[in-house]
Amino acid sequence: MESIHKTVLLNETIDGLNLPASPSLGGSQDKSIVVDGTFGGGGHSLEILKRYPNVKVIAIDQDKGAFEKAKDKFEDFKGRISFLNINFSNLDILEEKKVDGIVLDLGLSSDQLENSGRGFSFKKDEPLLMTMKENPNEEDLTAMDIVNNWGEKNLADIIYGYGEEKFSRRIAKGIADTREKMEIKTTFDLVKIIENSVPAGYKKGKIHCATKTFQALRMAVNDELNVLKTVLEKGFNILNKGGRMSVISFHSLEDRIVKNFYRDKQKNGEAKLINKKPIIASREEVKQNSRSRSAKLRVLKKI
Repeated sequence: MESIHKTVLLNETIDGLNLPASPSLGGSQDKSIVVDGTFGGGGHSLEILKRYPNVKVIAIDQDKGAFEKAKDKFEDFKGRISFLNINFSNLDILEEKKVDGIVLDLGLSSDQLENSGRGFSFKKDEPLLMTMKENPNEEDLTAMDIVNNWGEKNLADIIYGYGEEKFSRRIAKGIADTREKMEIKTTFDLVKIIENSVPAGYKKGKIHCATKTFQALRMAVNDELNVLKTVLEKGFNILNKGGRMSVISFHSLEDRIVKNFYRDKQKNGEAKLINKKPIIASREEVKQNSRSRSAKLRVLKKI
């Protein structure tokens, strides 16, 4: 199955890396290396390889299926792209390489949302897993574990803290009451609980009433905020001086972490902010891809 993911802020992200021009255009002959830490549908990697013949890409994704879906696009670039099936929090394995650019797109891939079968979407009846791992084992935390075993207060804190859901307590209570009668196994089980827990008017809002709870559980399952902090530090460490990091976030908590990390690096004299305010999608892009509406891009240069 081919990737259906549509890359957000594609040109802005790659332009932000300020990679050397093609040798034919008078640019550097050196081979720059860029890490695409969130390969997904391969959009950023593909555009970099097309645009910069003197650049190599190291593509990283925890979901091995991402590489399988996109591999046909890269037939013409063998030898210039390598794939690493790891969590991007393990960026430090590249410490001896040193790289010139890093791209991180923190949004959930459309492929994971629509085709993973792991319960990321409230629109499909799937097992309530929500892990980024393609083949989770028994030891891996899942959303099913959380909703069936975690305390009601912890559930409310997660749903409010990660999802910014104002009816978090009602939803947590609905989950706690339901699991006394039955195990909560699927996405539709959870959606029904949420719909029965929130006020009728809330179900008529612009976004589905389950959106924020699903987001919160996914972030908790994958420990996304703590992983992001680790990734930023390790990514900065493997950057060459003059190298840049382009990070796209979709959630206010993620953007705050990126913003604070960049600010601290500049304050310590280790880096320079390329854009003081986040770059957002144009009206045209938002029309073509609604998920780009909440995207924020920040770029940092190591000095």
